[in-house]
Amino acid sequence: MTLAFWAILAASLLPILSAGISKWGAKGMDNAAPRVWIENQSGWRRRADWAQRNHQEALPPFAAAVIVASLAHVPQGWADGLAWAFIAIRLGYTAAYVFDYPTIRSLLWSLGFACVVALFVIAA
Repeated sequence: MTLAFWAILAASLLPILSAGISKWGAKGMDNAAPRVWIENQSGWRRRADWAQRNHQEALPPFAAAVIVASLAHVPQGWADGLAWAFIAIRLGYTAAYVFDYPTIRSLLWSLGFACVVALFVIAA
């Protein structure tokens, strides 16, 4: 299995990481109705949940881009590098979201999306 394929697994874990951050150390968290609970949160907990939602939205195009790059026989170094750059950028994105740096967050989102586009373009 390639490093780029492992990055798909890493990207699949990012929503879980962000959800964990949103619930970390919370008092009164109702695991029977966590969505209701999170809707009533604010500040960094709420932003961590929003990051989690965005990770879920970003996963399908990223996974598709990695798979398409593999099927198109993109040089493995490029595929691996872009895939892991995406993961690193998305980790930074999470931190920027949680710590409330919206301009940096938007820049990192754009860079992550550029990695996805680059995988498709190189595959073309």
